[in-house]
Amino acid sequence: MKYWLMKSEPDVFSIDQLKSKKKSGWDGVRNYQARNFMRDEMKLGDIVLFYHSSCEIPGVAGLAKVSRESHPDPSQFDPKSEYYDPKSTLDNPRWFMVEVEFVEKFEDVITLKMLKEKKELENMPVVQKGSRLSINPVSEKEYKTILQMRLG
Repeated sequence: MKYWLMKSEPDVFSIDQLKSKKKSGWDGVRNYQARNFMRDEMKLGDIVLFYHSSCEIPGVAGLAKVSRESHPDPSQFDPKSEYYDPKSTLDNPRWFMVEVEFVEKFEDVITLKMLKEKKELENMPVVQKGSRLSINPVSEKEYKTILQMRLG
């Protein structure tokens, strides 16, 4: 099993929305490295740290798990979608997504500030200046450190 940090802007898709829906496709990713993580490395049951980004208090808001492995993102084929890609075809899709399932909403967000203060997390991309990738692998040690932080 692997661990991942997946970023979403809460005004676009939040942990509360995932909790309400129970499962959701992680669509609209248009970065090749993030796509490759979903397409090539994410497996059924992998754990996801659900991270709220580009908001007043960014941080880890809860947990999800991969409930369906990589498959073509249908938004790339929809001319009405903001994620439409005219170069993608059904025979040769460019963009892939996974489905994630709600696991838990944290009582309190583990803020970016808190993550930056933990020596054990200093190598995580999310705490690095200029890191903008929406999906990143997380080591088991980093994952366990973050889980401990939610317990106080």
